[in-house]
Amino acid sequence: MLIDRARAARAFAAYVRPYNSADPKVALKISHTYRVAALCERIARSLALPLQDVDLAWLCGLLHDVGRFEQLRRFGTFNDAQSIDHAAAGADVLFEQGRVREYLDDASEDALLRTAVAWHSAYRLPPDLDARTRRFCAILRDADKVDILRVNVETPMEDIYGVTTRALRRSPVSPAVLEAFYAHHAVLRSLKQYPADHAVGHASLVFELEYPESLRAVREQGYLFRLLDFPTDLPETARIFAALREHMRAWLDGQAEYSGRF
Repeated sequence: MLIDRARAARAFAAYVRPYNSADPKVALKISHTYRVAALCERIARSLALPLQDVDLAWLCGLLHDVGRFEQLRRFGTFNDAQSIDHAAAGADVLFEQGRVREYLDDASEDALLRTAVAWHSAYRLPPDLDARTRRFCAILRDADKVDILRVNVETPMEDIYGVTTRALRRSPVSPAVLEAFYAHHAVLRSLKQYPADHAVGHASLVFELEYPESLRAVREQGYLFRLLDFPTDLPETARIFAALREHMRAWLDGQAEYSGRF
């Protein structure tokens, strides 16, 4: 399948045009989309995929968050628990409403694209995916996680988490969230009780990155340890984050030494 990237980019620009790009939250998601698409391309190239598959990975990134814009317009939040499942909403916009045809005419990869969009933010992928579909889902999920680190550093945490600076600086960390971090897996949303839990949860996404290029991008960008340099007035929270930083550095060094991946 041939993908006309210029056409796809125009279609995305046309889709987001009615939303207020002066709104920082809208601008955030537009920027995030382009960065995730670029990261998808980077990861796909690192796997020596054919050019058509590199383009397909890029398109997965371009499409993955279209549901965010209606979510924000209708509910004023990016919190799925307080609104709608943005991934499912994106799949609905593209495939139930048929807007995917604005991006490309060929429908041969619709099933793969729909699966990638619908499952990109799920805690786990369904176990019965075919190998090819799973690869593109994994590429997209890696790219999204890598850029989430940037978002959480460059955007004020007060805006992301909807809390005051005082609440942020006086936030403890939930034991269950720490347990998930030290077990090296993503943190379930239901476990997050405090603002600091979100920072720990986003950092823990690094443990689940599948591709060497994704870890290389994390190293290059430097957002991970800026995220873990959490601002706090509580000595115990400061101690916890110091330990998290030390653990993460050791884990990353171990990954590099063990596999030579990055």
